[in-house]
Amino acid sequence: MTVSEMASALDLTPVSLGDTQREVTGGYTGDLLSWVMGRAQSGDAWVTIMSNANIVAVATLADTAAVILAEGVLLEPEVAELARSKGINVYTSPLSAFVLCGKLAALL
Repeated sequence: MTVSEMASALDLTPVSLGDTQREVTGGYTGDLLSWVMGRAQSGDAWVTIMSNANIVAVATLADTAAVILAEGVLLEPEVAELARSKGINVYTSPLSAFVLCGKLAALL
């Protein structure tokens, strides 16, 4: 499934768009950035409530297909612009991380 298909199926709101045709091959959830860096896999959709600029670096290093901000978390405009400049797909959702992960798992 592509990032675009995932976003549509989960009714996600785009914050920053990169390659929306990239394949989502798995999922990961976590908020401890060093933990995510070492464990998220390339192609994962990463579900988090973290919203600082470090998520852009972690998403880049881990090569995630997308970042999904749970619980209605939004990015500051400068962080959204940084994500756009790096081609990172970032979406937001009012749903909890628990619910998002369950729905994502059902899609994969």
